Amino acid sequence: MAEQFWWVIYPYLALAIMILGLLYRYSYAQIGWGAPSTEILEKKYLRIGSLMFHWGIIFAFFGHVMGILIPKWLYEQLGVKDELYHFNAIVFGGIVGLVTWLGLIVLIVRKAANKRLQRKAKASDFVTLFSLFIIVTLGTSMTTLYNLFVHPYEYRDTIGPWFRGILTFHPDAALMAGVPLLFKIHVVFSFALFAIIPFTKLVHFWTLPLRYPARSPMQYRSRVNDKIKRP
Repeated sequence: MAEQFWWVIYPYLALAIMILGLLYRYSYAQIGWGAPSTEILEKKYLRIGSLMFHWGIIFAFFGHVMGILIPKWLYEQLGVKDELYHFNAIVFGGIVGLVTWLGLIVLIVRKAANKRLQRKAKASDFVTLFSLFIIVTLGTSMTTLYNLFVHPYEYRDTIGPWFRGILTFHPDAALMAGVPLLFKIHVVFSFALFAIIPFTKLVHFWTLPLRYPARSPMQYRSRVNDKIKRP
């Protein structure tokens, strides 16, 4: 029953909360959909931490697509050997994970040490940062420490098919039975993060600036030039 709950019921429960929460927030609380910038309160460390985190998480997303959504047999058809795949996953995945992790450290310290940011911050902001920190720490540890010092775990035979089964509504809990505990915790926390997205600033993750290239340009005028032109 525990296996069925964690690997069949729990993922759909988390995704259902996310979808329903997004629909509700978009319908009744759209004014707070975005992530308000705190640049006016502190700029230096925001620029460093935000750039590192966002670029890191983008590359991490594509890394998960390559490792989880693309079946192992496709790599075999393309002639990519397991050794080459795991070497690239450890090297590039480790670099991406470390960059993302360091970016989160900067953002957490920035939020915790700046009193002006503390007064503006909500409890959900700290929950978001620490949830991301746990997930990224586990993911980076799996990619580097576990694969280097324990053994390269072939998640494409277990977690990959299981996750694709979630998307096709045919999840097989048996695939997760032999998965190392570290990987299981990472998966559980990741789905928990999906569930809290509608209630945090992470909601802006689902906003794509599709209309941005076609919008009208904004006109700015220097105050100095404006004073000179006045009679």
